[in-house]
Amino acid sequence: MTKVDRRIIKTQEAIKYAFIELMSEKNLDEITMQNISDRANVGRRTIYLHYFDKYDLLDKLIEEHINELRILCQSASELSFTEGNLIWFEYFERNYVFFSTMLTSKGAPLFRSRFLEFVIDELKNDVDVMKGINKGLSQDLILRFFGAAIVEVVESWITKGLSESTQVVAEQVGILLDRNL
Repeated sequence: MTKVDRRIIKTQEAIKYAFIELMSEKNLDEITMQNISDRANVGRRTIYLHYFDKYDLLDKLIEEHINELRILCQSASELSFTEGNLIWFEYFERNYVFFSTMLTSKGAPLFRSRFLEFVIDELKNDVDVMKGINKGLSQDLILRFFGAAIVEVVESWITKGLSESTQVVAEQVGILLDRNL
């Protein structure tokens, strides 16, 4: 097992936080590596030790959060949608700055499409078109329908289009999924 230097972790966190802050202030196209370097208080060479460019940094940030959501899904696999959703929405709440920035910045289309792909993939095992209320329906259509609905609810809730509490949103989305899948 390799021991990770805490200074490296601290530097990477500073770079990521600086980048997210900058994305909330500027379009992605306007952000330079020098901007990130100045905001994170690290040298540009240090950033390049960890990331190829700002697009690689954005990609790694998105992947990091998608992986965390995947781990949460695995840990909640035995729970109902309602119980599992609460875990998800609490994660969104804890990482509000990241999600609100991703859903309102120029990085939004990339994040949104990756998030939708992830949600659809996570729902695949829960859609049964061989029996029950979804018998005979298209699995792809059901997955896209509910995937898009979940992404829209998360986006609306994060960007304050929905004023309900974390608990209420998680419960109601869970009830809708339990009822329809």
